[in-house]
Order: sequence, then C-alpha cells, then structure tokens
Amino acid sequence: MDIATIIGLVGALAAINLAVTDPTPLMNANSAYLVVLGTFAVTLFRSSMGEFLNMFIVSLKMFRYKMDKPEDLIDRLVELAGIARKDGMIALENEEIPNRFLAKGISALVDGNEAGFIRSSLERDMFMTARRHETGRGTLQAAGDIAPSMGMIGTLIGLVNLLQNMASDPEGIGPAMALALLTTLYGSLLANIVFIPIAMKLENHAKNEEMNSQLIIEGVLFIQGGGNPRLLGDLLSAFLNPKKNKKRANAEPAAAE
Repeated sequence: MDIATIIGLVGALAAINLAVTDPTPLMNANSAYLVVLGTFAVTLFRSSMGEFLNMFIVSLKMFRYKMDKPEDLIDRLVELAGIARKDGMIALENEEIPNRFLAKGISALVDGNEAGFIRSSLERDMFMTARRHETGRGTLQAAGDIAPSMGMIGTLIGLVNLLQNMASDPEGIGPAMALALLTTLYGSLLANIVFIPIAMKLENHAKNEEMNSQLIIEGVLFIQGGGNPRLLGDLLSAFLNPKKNKKRANAEPAAAE
C-alpha cells in the first residue's frame, strides 16, 4: 500500500474540513450529480471503453502500488550474475524472481537467446508498458480538465435560473447564488484532489519504472555477456542518485566483511 497516497489524500480532505465550519450548505445532490456524472460521461465520450475502464483500474493501483527499489534490483542482478558465472545460465531457472520484467529477461537468458534478441524483446515490452501508462495518464488528465468545466456549466445553469427568478423572489438571490457556485466547487475539488494528482503520480511511477527497466536490460545483457559480477554493481550504479549510490558503496564493504 502506498502510504504517501493515503496520507496526502487524507491530509487534503482534512485541510478542507478545517476551513468549513458547517458542511451542510456545501451539500447538494443535483450539483454533485451534474459534475460527477457529467465528467465521467464526457471522459467516456473522448475515450474508448477500454481506456475509460482502465482509468479506474489505474486509480485503484495507486493505493497499493509498490515499485522495486533500484538498489535492490542491482543487488539481485549482481547475485544472479554470480550464479550464472559459477553454475551456468541454466542454474538461473530455479531462481524465484517476483519482478515480472526481470523474470522475463532471466528466462530469455536461460533459453540461450542472443543479446540482440533479448534487448529488442525487453525494449519492446518496456515501450508497450510506457504506452499503457501514458494512455491511463492521458485519460485521468482529461477527466481533470473536464471536471472544472462541468462545474462551470452547472454554475451558468444556476445563474440563468437565478436571473429568471430575481424579480419574483429577490430574497432568494443569495442562496441561489451560493447553490450555483457549488458546481464550480465540486468540479475544482474533483479535478485537483482526485484526477490530476493521480495522473501526476502515474506519470512519476511510469518514469521510475522505465528507469528500472533500463537498469534490468543493462544487467541482463551484462550477464549474457559473461561479465565479472563484481563489475556489474559499478556499471549499474549510474542509475542511482548520488546519495543512494554513496550509501550502497558504504554498505558493500560491510557486507563483504
């Protein structure tokens, strides 16, 4: 479970709650229906059914998504390189590898495929995964753009009704204006607390996953070439930020002892 997502969402709702003394005036079913159903309907209109449904699947994944740390992948690749160098590629077949992308690369090694085939296969997988992420992010971003627009449409409808009844009910102008503005509020909340943050988080996950995939490709090809496992860690350290790289470098001597 992604704790940052949970804390961020709860924190945003708590901050809004602190600014509201009485939530009752902010609740209106018709305004909520217009914004929520209208946003989903227009998002579906601009997407395919698969893209629309994938938006919900991706959103749920953000709450339980766990990505492998690059340093853990490097340590695992170094370990696999040692096994392959000592016992041969076939010995990797019995290794349990939870990471799907790494498992695919190791499976290609066990099958005895050439480096060019392994690289093209893994890069194609990485590209298609990136495409799926981009499609999901694009749909969420579109929903984030549509929600405030639907809120504005609701506000304009409310203003039209307000002006029509202004002469007959002047005392109702204030409440009617407040009601008209609720749809803009709902649209803004839906966009800025739900759709846009999830789209941005998905984009960040996609970039990190692509970096992990590139790391795995380089590691797998190094193993296929029969390189010295001791050099693999240094080769892949370029994928780590300086702080993590230094921490890993300090941990290696300790592990060796």
